[in-house]
Order: sequence, then C-alpha cells, then structure tokens
Amino acid sequence: MGANAAGRDVIDSVAVFAERAVPPEAYAPIPADAPGAGVSNIPRTGLFVGRGDELAALEEAFAVPGEVVVHAVHGLGGVGKSALAAQWAAQRPERMRWWIVADTTTGADGAAAVDAGLAALARTLQPGLAELPAEMQVTRATRWLTEHEGWLLVLDNVEDPAHVRPLLDRIPGGRVLITTRRATGWHRDATTLRLGTLEPDESLDLFTRVVTHDAPQHAEGAEAVCAELGHLALAIEQAAAFCARTGTAPTAYLDMLAKWPAAVFAAAERGAPERAVARVWRVTLDRLADTPLAGDILRVLAWYAPDDIPRDVLDPMATPPETATAIGELVAFSMITDNRDGTLSVHRLVQHLARTPDHDRADPHRLPEHVDHALNRATALLATAFPNDITHPDAWPRCRTLLPHVDALTDRHTPDHDTPHTARALDCAATFRDAQGAHRLVVPALERALVARQESLGNDHPHTLASRNNLAGAYESAGDLGKAIPLYELALTDCERVLGNDHPHTLTARNNLAYAYLAGGDLDQAIPLYELTVADCERVLGNNHPSTLTARNNLAYAYRTLGDLGQAIPLYELTVADSERVLSNNHPDTLTARNNLAGSYHSAGDLERAIPLFQRALAERERVLGDDHPDTLSSRNNLAAAYQEVGDLKQAIPLFQSALAGCERVLGNDHPHTLATRNNLAGAYESAGDLGKAIPQYELTLADSQRVLGDNHPHTLTTRNNLAYAYQAAGDLEQAIPLYELTLADSQRVLSNNHPHTLTIRTNLDGAYMEVGDAEQAIPQYQRTLTDRERVLPPDIR
Repeated sequence: MGANAAGRDVIDSVAVFAERAVPPEAYAPIPADAPGAGVSNIPRTGLFVGRGDELAALEEAFAVPGEVVVHAVHGLGGVGKSALAAQWAAQRPERMRWWIVADTTTGADGAAAVDAGLAALARTLQPGLAELPAEMQVTRATRWLTEHEGWLLVLDNVEDPAHVRPLLDRIPGGRVLITTRRATGWHRDATTLRLGTLEPDESLDLFTRVVTHDAPQHAEGAEAVCAELGHLALAIEQAAAFCARTGTAPTAYLDMLAKWPAAVFAAAERGAPERAVARVWRVTLDRLADTPLAGDILRVLAWYAPDDIPRDVLDPMATPPETATAIGELVAFSMITDNRDGTLSVHRLVQHLARTPDHDRADPHRLPEHVDHALNRATALLATAFPNDITHPDAWPRCRTLLPHVDALTDRHTPDHDTPHTARALDCAATFRDAQGAHRLVVPALERALVARQESLGNDHPHTLASRNNLAGAYESAGDLGKAIPLYELALTDCERVLGNDHPHTLTARNNLAYAYLAGGDLDQAIPLYELTVADCERVLGNNHPSTLTARNNLAYAYRTLGDLGQAIPLYELTVADSERVLSNNHPDTLTARNNLAGSYHSAGDLERAIPLFQRALAERERVLGDDHPDTLSSRNNLAAAYQEVGDLKQAIPLFQSALAGCERVLGNDHPHTLATRNNLAGAYESAGDLGKAIPQYELTLADSQRVLGDNHPHTLTTRNNLAYAYQAAGDLEQAIPLYELTLADSQRVLSNNHPHTLTIRTNLDGAYMEVGDAEQAIPQYQRTLTDRERVLPPDIR
C-alpha cells in the first residue's frame, strides 16, 4: 500500500491544514457592507494652535473628486507634521479614517510598519480576521481600500517613498495623507506641502497654554524662549512642559539653555524620550550613516547664522559630487533647506544641538571631538571665503553675505577658542564694515582679532603687526586719536624693526601714522612723513601702485590743509587721472580722489569746476556705495557747502540737513564727521539770516568738539571762530571779540600764523575791532593781515 498510503498521507495533511479553527467567512473578502462607517483611529492632537493656512491648503488639495489623491506633508522632525495631520483628519467627513505609523520605531522597516497598520485595519473592519496570517490581513485590507470610496488613510512619518509605493500603486481611489521628513523623492507618488515652523504668535500661544495648563504661572520671557527655539512646535511644547513641571520661569530656562544646553536637552529626553528633540535629531542622522560627510557638513553649518549660508563656503570639504550628495541627503531629510539661490538654511535648534557636545557620548553625532573639529573647520572655511580685495566694490556683495556668519560664529564660542582663522574672519569683516561706515562694530572685532593673533602667532608676526595697524585705524575712524596715534607709532616701529623700512606693510604703517597726525592737526609731523612715504612708495612699488596713489592723494590733502593749493591741486589732478586709469572710475579710492580734487577747487574759489565735480562725486557714491555710506554723506555735505558758497541756500540747507541726519543715524552724534556737518548746517542757517537756529547749533557743536576732539583740534578751532562770527552778526560783540582772540591765539599756536584758517580768524577779529570803533587797533591789524594774505594765498581767494 506504499504508493496509495503516500497519496492518502498527502490528502490527510491537507485535511489537517483545512481543519484549523478559522471562521468560514475568513476565506472570503471583507464584504462590501463591512462596518467602515464610523471607523477611526485618528489620535487626539491635544493642544493645537494656528496652522490655518496649512489646514486650508490640505482641504483644497483633497477637494479633487474621483481618483486617488495622495499628498505628502514634509518638514523637519518636531515641526508639527503629525499634529497637523491629526487635526485635519479628525475633522474630515470620510466614513473610514485610519492612521498608520509608518516609521521604524517598532524595530521593523518602514514597509513592514505600513503592512502592520493595514493588518490592524483589516482586523478592525472584520474582527474575525484576527486568526489569519498577517500577510492575508494586509491583502484583505488592501482589497477593501480598492473596492471602496470615502475613506482616508494617514501614513505618518514615512521614511522612504519606496515603503508606501506598493500600496499606492494598488489603490485607485480614496484619500492618502503622508507625513515625512523626506523632502524629495515624491515626484512619482504624491504632491507635496512643506511645513515650516510656527508663526511667532502661534508659538507663544502654544507655550503659554502648556505652561499654564495645570496652574497659573508667570510667562514673562516666553517670547524670547520661542525665538531661541526657532518656533519649533515640539521644542516649544517640551520647554513649556519643563517650565510647568519644575516651576522654572521662561527667563531662567533661556539662561539654562545658554549655559547648560546639554543638560537641558537631556532633561527633555528623560521626560519623553521617544519625542525628545535630541532623539528626533539623532534618529534622522542615523539614517545618514552611510553618508558621513552629511554629519560633518551639518556640524559645520551649526556655527553659522541659520539663514542664507553660501553653499560654496563648503566646497573645500570634499569633491563637488561628494558635497552635492551629502547636501542632497540633508535636504531630503529636512535637516537643512536648499533655498535654490546658492544658499542654505538650517533650523536654529538643529544648529544648537549639532554644536552641543554630548560628553556622555550617548549620541555618536555629537561627540566632543567632532564638535570641536567642526568649529575649527567652520572657522577656516569662513576665513578663506572672503575675497582678497575687500575694498573693491565687486567684493562687497560677497562680504555682505558672510558678515552674519562671522557674527554668529564668533558669538557662539568664547575668545579662548579663537585661532588665527578666527582673527582673519574678524579682521575681514571689520575691514569691510569700516569701509562701509559701521564703525561701532569694528573696534571690538579688531581688538579681539589682535589678542587672538598675539596669543597664537606672537607679537612680531606680520599678521599681528597688520592687526595692530588695523585696530589703530579703527580708533581713528571712531575719532579716538588718543588711542590711534600711539598704536600707529608702535605699529610703525615694529614694522621697521621686523620687516624693514621698505616693506609694503611698513610703507602703509607710515602713511597711516601721517594721516593720524594730519587728523590731529599736527601738520609739522604729518607733511614730512607723507612726503617720505610718497617717495618710498614710488621707489619701491612704482608710480601706479594703489598704495602709491593713496599716499599721493593723502599728501595732496595735507598740502590743502596747510593752505598750499599750488601744490595740492596739481597733485590731486595727477592722482585722479592715475586712479581712473589704474583702479577704474568706480573704485572707492578714485571716488575719494575726485571728491578731494573738487574740494581743492572749492578752496581755491573755482566753483565753476568744483560744483559739477561735487555733483558727479555724490551721484557716483550714491550709486556705488549707497546713500548712508560715510563717504556719500561727506559728498552730500561738500556739495551743500559749494551751493552755499554761491548763495544757493534753497539747495544747500536741505542737503546739509539730510547729511546731518544721516551722520547722526549712521555714525553717531559724537563722530567728527557729524560734528563737522552740524557746524556747516549752522553756517548755512547763518547765511540765510536765521541766527536763532545758527547760534544754538554752533554752541552745541563747539561743546561737543571740545569734549570729543579737544580744544586744539582744527575742527574745534573752526567751530569756535564760526560761533564768534555768529555772535558778531547778532551784535553781541562782548562775546564775539574774546572768543575771536582765544581762537586766534590757539590757531597761531596749532596751525601757524600763515595758515588760511589763521588768516581768516585774523580778518574776522579785525572786523570786530572796527565794529566796536577801535580803529587804532583794527587798521594796523587789517594792513598786516592783508599783506600776509597776499603773500600766502592765491590771488583768487585773497
């Protein structure tokens, strides 16, 4: 019976399989009238705020009738994708609404998680299927979805489009909402909606509702907490819960986050480990383990400002294909945003986590040595990203894009971690800002850069010498000659000792010291030093070198300040011609030389040549430098003075007022340019006969000049002379004459007897003597002054 027995055994085995305790209806598909109506497992959202526009967008997207509609909401982990989906789904009219958690938190892969959710749907629709194998439950659920309409499926936290594609390919109708951190790869399967962070008022509402949910609690500082957390919903909810649970005020929480970020993140993870922001971040980076460069890039980006990070700053990190791949992966998982304009953005909380070392070493993406390496690398990349010639207008757009990242980088670590690359980044940013007139931010940056270079490179390193020179220049730009001149003198001495007398850096240091002497009114030291510098530059660098042109322009300015227009004007004309040929018409140094030449024509009384040149200089500076640049403000002031000189006060006064408002706004009330412009506006009021406005302006300017510049500064002497003249015009000779006499004595001592300013004061004092009837003193004085003016001044301005 062997063969027959074998056959019966096979039949018996089938019979055993068929006799499993499965209800008969399990063999059939889920019937069409299975209880789909009212079936829902949509989770409760708890506290939900805002998102009106996003909810409306989802309603519109799913309003299309007929075929299956699949929409994917993507965004950074913790941004509130699941909460949005749950809030929207809970209000939908579909007869069956089913939520499937599609991530890998259960240990299964994403596709298996989807299958598990479908199997649960089958058991809910027909409990008798519970004894079927899971694969059959999935089949029954999928078949039910294909045969019915009026249902909604939410696939939450899908990690890869491939995990849901088999299901999407099989269902012809219905509604499917996907939430995912994946921003890319959905072109075959779904339309997408990017979910951003909460609006500031929404995040504040969420924080307040959580922190006061159980009991009233003070919420002062909540806005600052929300801003620091970047309005990320999950982070705000956890911060508020921490404050409510521990009784911590929002201001104290903010302080803890700044001082002990690792402890704050760890506390949140202990409270709700599966939902902690740090865990969300870590799980996402775990998905990128096969692209280690992605983690390196994210840790570098963590040190910059969160928005508008130039993508090409990262180019030196790897080959272009490797960098592009790593950035693409970070974008795909919503860890960063590609702005499609050559820049990247990173959420500030992601940055905060990425630069916070995990000293417990539980997070492999935040090991202390990796964070330290990222800081050094971020600094080096930023330092080398600046153009070589920061002063050229072509470099300015690049510099502007880098400034916020230098500020963020240097603000996010203490100076004891500074390196030579930190110093270079600070120096480049400060040099650009100084050229743009943002002097208040320059001095602290250059002081820090100098300390960094002294400590890392030594006092005699060329870069340290350059830092010392640059800091002196910043003091000078800020009007602090008391600090600038000694530091310039030290810088020059060190350059001569270390580099030699003919080194270009030494020549620059000598030129800068001469300029500081000139700014301080010390022409006896300034002019010989300028003449020496010009001669050395021409000999060492050549006649056409930019440094030679700068030195020649400065020497011309010194001659003009001395009143020697016979030497100043030809030198300016030569410098303008050479600058246009060598540097271009729009280079800032060319614009400066052209403005200075116009000023010399003005000083010589040649207004027919001065005014058109001033007009051209102002128009070009507004176009190239911008309306608020200090050089533009100076041009506006100079053109106004020329209009005043020809009696056109209708144009002069508004232009002076505009220049003064700009100086006060950009430079501050005490800056020398502001003081000079206020003095000039007072003069215009005086020329218009409005002494009621002129005298108070002069008195204010004189008091500020004495306080800021000192009694002997040429600007102080000019203002004092002008105030005396205004008193005289008002008939107040009792105040005018003593002030003239004091000003004349100081001018003779500081500027010399033959300086044009001294001669002007002498003429004014002579007139005051005549006005009070003191002809015996006035007439001889007039005669001496006239003789000296004929001897010193050109015929057309005597």
